Amino acid sequence: MSVRFGVFVPQGWKMDLVEIADPVEQYEAMTEVARVADAGPWDAIWLYDHFHTVPEPTLNTVFECWTATSTLARDTSRVRIGQMVGCNGYRQPSLYAKIASTVDVASKGRLIAGLGAGWYEHEWKAYGYEWKDVPQRMGEFREAVEVIHKMWTEDRPVFSGKHYAIDQPINQPRRKPDFWLGGGGEKVTLKLVAQYADGCNVGGGDPELVRHKLGVLREHCDRLGRDYDAITKSTTIELDLAESTADTIARVERVAEAGADYVLFYIPRVAYDHAPLLRLAEELVPRFR
Repeated sequence: MSVRFGVFVPQGWKMDLVEIADPVEQYEAMTEVARVADAGPWDAIWLYDHFHTVPEPTLNTVFECWTATSTLARDTSRVRIGQMVGCNGYRQPSLYAKIASTVDVASKGRLIAGLGAGWYEHEWKAYGYEWKDVPQRMGEFREAVEVIHKMWTEDRPVFSGKHYAIDQPINQPRRKPDFWLGGGGEKVTLKLVAQYADGCNVGGGDPELVRHKLGVLREHCDRLGRDYDAITKSTTIELDLAESTADTIARVERVAEAGADYVLFYIPRVAYDHAPLLRLAEELVPRFR
């Protein structure tokens, strides 16, 4: 079975930079992980789109997603750079499309632009974004995906919806990066994947959930006439530093058997110790080529 692999850089969101005091050194630690991945067999480096730490907001660094994406695009030369995933509520979708087109040029075509509806209520409210119920957020997400697609594929797109409207904006350079959607909503998100996306992220590393969600995606593809095999189907695995490489390989095999062809690894403490990243690059990644 063939599987590609990506790795999250330490961005601060999961309290993974707190042992470094200087913000400049924190950023360099993030960049250094990106450079190590760039030198190895990894397909992409990945970032989150959050402002506050989890599991609760603390007075600690979290680097902003698009700023970090653009700088890492210039600090690396080979790996792709993706977001899992951008929060639709934080940027008007036509602006999102413009930002992504710019960063895709800066990266020489290596951007994977991710988008989701968003969920972290505290940071929405803290930053002054109106927190909305799930139906409204999903309604906005549905329209945003269509707006973004138009911005990337039409010279003078027009859209008038309940939540968003555009009137012939010029998006030059008109670049369409790979577009991935995050989330497993079966009625909205997975249908949007079938309609518009190049990739998705489902299941949180749980093989049975991956299998179920991808079954729903296949049904949407069949109904819409989309080639299911043309969509990259990813899931995320958080590495347990106590487990053996053989155990990790077994976890990947299970999600691959469930239908995933891409795994995003989150590696705890990688800002301080590159050894697990290097070990996976040497002992795991080649096994799935």
